[in-house]
Amino acid sequence: MGKTSALASAVALVGDAALRWRRLRGDAGPQAVGSQPAIPEARPQGRIPTLKMPTAQGWAAGQTPQAAPGLRVNAFASGLKHPRWLYRLPNGDITVAEALQSEGRPRTLFEHAMSSTMKRAGAIGDSPNRITLLRDADGDGVAETRTAFAEGLHQPFGMALVDASFYIGNTDGIVAYDYTPGATRLAGKGRQLARFKPGGHWTRSLLASTDGRHLYAGVGSLTNIADGGMDEELGRACIVELDLQTGRTRPYATGLRNAVGMAWEPVQGKLWTVVNERDGLGDETPPDYLTSVAEGGFYGWPYCYWGRTVDARVPQDPALVARALRPDYALGGHTASLGLCWLPAGCLPGYGPGMVIGQHGSWNRSTLAGYRVVFVPFAEGLPAGPPRDILSGFLAPDEKHAYGRPVGVALAADGALLVADDVGDVVWRVSGA
Repeated sequence: MGKTSALASAVALVGDAALRWRRLRGDAGPQAVGSQPAIPEARPQGRIPTLKMPTAQGWAAGQTPQAAPGLRVNAFASGLKHPRWLYRLPNGDITVAEALQSEGRPRTLFEHAMSSTMKRAGAIGDSPNRITLLRDADGDGVAETRTAFAEGLHQPFGMALVDASFYIGNTDGIVAYDYTPGATRLAGKGRQLARFKPGGHWTRSLLASTDGRHLYAGVGSLTNIADGGMDEELGRACIVELDLQTGRTRPYATGLRNAVGMAWEPVQGKLWTVVNERDGLGDETPPDYLTSVAEGGFYGWPYCYWGRTVDARVPQDPALVARALRPDYALGGHTASLGLCWLPAGCLPGYGPGMVIGQHGSWNRSTLAGYRVVFVPFAEGLPAGPPRDILSGFLAPDEKHAYGRPVGVALAADGALLVADDVGDVVWRVSGA
């Protein structure tokens, strides 16, 4: 253990020196955001990529994130353990997936340093492996009761209710449970409907089709840029469609390095997702993104990014590069945009229709980015303006500590916005001031 810690510390020191050099060189520039982002030329970082993450601190008593003008924020529930994802049941109950990344076995000096950094940030540890149900029966904006809705799961994340079945996206597959309206705990044993390879980008978000016939699951890549070859990545870096009638699965869209949150846009009826892009090419290269998802579409990973910009570090497949689709909207480099939900007009004062995005925050750029909840306005089914803050203040001004990190976002029955904070162990509620 001591040898491993020493190696991690040594590599972290080298990484910190590299970070300082990159700052002096001017690697940190304006964020690449919007439909026509200015994406800097790639600067491959080799074996010593930037490694920087704040220490997880949590919130002091009475401390909260900063709500945008016209909004207010309060703790809907606190004292959770690494809450990652949220789902609202028809009766207004909120289910919260509590899960944590497993440590795994670092293979290189950099992986040792990265693991040590992630532990300090509260991102690696023993997973609770449960879903908790929160109920605000009196409607005061605070959940007064909580129950263990499901336990003994395998890094649960996505959730969906279709008819009388409650679906859970474990890291190794989709399971279904019988659900009784108003129940505070799932009864019986889950039925395995689909299997996924665990590890790597381990989250498995779920979204039901509007007609209830299909489930869509985000399955992230094992590695950064298929470092172990494409055979390891089979069945990954894609959105999988599960037919609930036949039980068959198929790739719905591919070349998506780590598609996490998904939502339906109601005007054009399209599926949208947020995607975490590759590391090691610079602070803003390439940006994470928000995009509509075309059935059968290929989005570039690992061969290229933002359309057909080739990643020279990867053995190429020209035929796939030629059909790579360009995303719709850039969200800035390494913002770790994870949460996604549609916000109808009238829910939050001053905010029209659009997408809400929980940006978990970077760990691998010289100036940290993300650590906020943002709103992207939509018009006629497409992004229509720059992102706006909804919640900020998750990060200390000196970037050394994180009070919290936002992940999943969902709407409460009354239209308030709920935000899962996996460092603060809180579900925040945002409403009009």
